[in-house]
Amino acid sequence: MPRVPLALQLYSVRNELAADTRGTLKAVADMGYEGVEFAGGAQNTAAELQGYLDEFGLACCGWHTPYGSVQPDTIDATIEFNKTISNRHIIVPGLPGDLTGSRDAWLDLAGKFNGIAETLAAHDMVTGYHNPHPEFRLLDGEMPWDTFFGNTGDGVVMQLDTGNALHGDADILDILERYPGRAGTVHLKPYSPSLAKDGGHGGFRPVIGEDESPWEDIFRLCEDAGGTEWYIVEYESDAYEPLDAVDRCLKGLKAMGK
Repeated sequence: MPRVPLALQLYSVRNELAADTRGTLKAVADMGYEGVEFAGGAQNTAAELQGYLDEFGLACCGWHTPYGSVQPDTIDATIEFNKTISNRHIIVPGLPGDLTGSRDAWLDLAGKFNGIAETLAAHDMVTGYHNPHPEFRLLDGEMPWDTFFGNTGDGVVMQLDTGNALHGDADILDILERYPGRAGTVHLKPYSPSLAKDGGHGGFRPVIGEDESPWEDIFRLCEDAGGTEWYIVEYESDAYEPLDAVDRCLKGLKAMGK
């Protein structure tokens, strides 16, 4: 398989991005990241963003898009915006709690995401779902992750967030093995279970390479069977300044040969 390129989820540097979009994108490119994934509402026009991406040689490998922006009355505007920045991956980063309270609710969501995927396919785009952590705990006899991805097609990307999944006690290697070809983009979020006391967030403090994630096995499964097109770094602790943290994470990946 060709080498999987490395991108940054810009939520990791959201305050810097809000203060200086161009300068933050330049800093990310200077570190050596090849792509970026945006999150939430846009503070720049699509044309402005495309100009910055072109200037610094960055690809847009995804946008974390609210569920409300992929509804019948909003999806056309979402498609047009993302076409301008050459983004194919419209990833929903979480869902309102009132839509996820039962297995039947997750089945209903699977059907809706299949419909979104069908709409996007006409534009050579895909949708997807990115996990927080509750999806890996039984609900009505089944993990919501399995209810959802067991009933969606290939047009719905399984964007596994490794750190969030480990925080939810998921067996991430088993998940990657059971859903071959579905992990089109993967969030590399460092995590150390031994530091997560009483379910707290201390496990997110280490950077990649200093944490306890099974990186070699993750990379093997993503590259041999996952169909992974992008690795996307995300860091969400305050142990380091944001730009320093994501630079450290990239250096950790480079030290592993990525």
